Amino acid sequence: MLIVETIRKIRFAYHRDKRSIRQIARDMNLSHNTVRSILRSDVTELHCERKTQPRPKLETFKEHLNSALKEDQGKPPKHRRSAQLLFEMLQREGFTGGYDTVRRFVKKWRQQDIGVSKAFVPLVYAPGEAFQFDWGYEQIELGGANVKIKVAHFCLCHSRQPFCVAYLRESQEMVLDAHVRAFQFFGGACRRGIYDNLKTVVSKVLMGKERVFNRRFLTLASHYLFEPVACTPAAGWEKGQIERQVGIVRQRLFAKRRKFSGLDELNQWLQDECRALTATKKHPDYPEQTVAEVALKEQQSLVPIPGHFDAYQESTAKVSRTSLVSFDRNSYSVQATAVSKTVSIRAYADRLTFVYGGQLIGQYHRQFGRDKTSYEPWHYLDVLKRKPSVLRNGAPFQDWSLPEALQQARERIGSGSDGDRQFVGILAAEPVHGLTSVANACAEALASKTVSRDLVLNILSRAGEQPIVMNCQTDHLPKLKLLPQADCRRYDRLLVGGGHAS
Repeated sequence: MLIVETIRKIRFAYHRDKRSIRQIARDMNLSHNTVRSILRSDVTELHCERKTQPRPKLETFKEHLNSALKEDQGKPPKHRRSAQLLFEMLQREGFTGGYDTVRRFVKKWRQQDIGVSKAFVPLVYAPGEAFQFDWGYEQIELGGANVKIKVAHFCLCHSRQPFCVAYLRESQEMVLDAHVRAFQFFGGACRRGIYDNLKTVVSKVLMGKERVFNRRFLTLASHYLFEPVACTPAAGWEKGQIERQVGIVRQRLFAKRRKFSGLDELNQWLQDECRALTATKKHPDYPEQTVAEVALKEQQSLVPIPGHFDAYQESTAKVSRTSLVSFDRNSYSVQATAVSKTVSIRAYADRLTFVYGGQLIGQYHRQFGRDKTSYEPWHYLDVLKRKPSVLRNGAPFQDWSLPEALQQARERIGSGSDGDRQFVGILAAEPVHGLTSVANACAEALASKTVSRDLVLNILSRAGEQPIVMNCQTDHLPKLKLLPQADCRRYDRLLVGGGHAS
């Protein structure tokens, strides 16, 4: 095929320099017919497209290849066979041609309806009609360590109002907590929520749009009065707004490595950035208004928040003999009375609570590392009463932070067997009198330069006595007609049978 530059030289030589066709063909080493064809057609560029591609080795297997491609057409893209797999399938049936032949055939076959498949219809949402949700993943420096965080993205479909909140996990309790925060930020909920087929949202994908939603997630939807809708698998265009928002937030906010001391600081920064972004960004459908202005109007159409939702995911676990409960590859102590019992674990986004028999037996700030153990020494008080000696080497009591008066009292009592027993006796008074009262009693005993269990308990007992009221009103009581006499000789007369009057 002649290039554009060669055609330009031929045209210049003939029309401008008035050279003959024979001379041009000789000088440019071209055939006479080629030069004559270019000049007669008066074209400046030649295109040569083959109308039919000969595939002699593939002709025998073309019908089988077409049926395989039609079979894959109804499957999701992830489940369709690649050109390499189809080539290997034909080889097993005796195909001796090359892979490139099959690849070109498959590519052309799949591009037949590409014009329709790549076309989309613009979507319009009424105020308060729907919101979209998705996860994004960003790399930041959190507390001095490089961490990959999970950012929950929300977007009101009408106003494009964004909201972002970051977590270290994307488990069920994080999804619930993110919804609670988002609806508080928006000032209400929408009538419909659009999601991917997340395992924390969808338990089972059925035919078409039918889904079996997670029970706990449906409780959230029922509380905030919105209907969850799951997209078609591998159809991200059904929630294109949130997909675009994830990319914009990554480009604008996380293009460079951000540094934060903790999640609270990060989430406050994300909220401020969301407000700043909407305050200046023009709405795509209402160019004369900003996103913040449209969102303020949409807030009137949102479903009012009915009340606080307790965003936890509940599970059960058995308490070990050391009064520990394992959760998320970490261990937490609970009340020793629950040893060998099955307790309920309520996992929140930032804390854990342990419940047994309707009573709270442990509460902790949640750990997100691995193989960590959190102790609360007061959980082992009942064990200390029976085994005071474990106070010296027990793991829960290492670095136990007690009030200064209690620490001094322990030093004065000593660390012997009797000293441990006496100090445990003082600690046993905490559930009845409270830690502050016990510490004050120890301080009073230290001031008297005598510290013992009995003295501290005596001080606590005296502090709890009711004062005697001296001024009693007796006007309403009956008057004595015979006043008592202070005469002890009357008892002697009683022994011999004498009466009061004798």
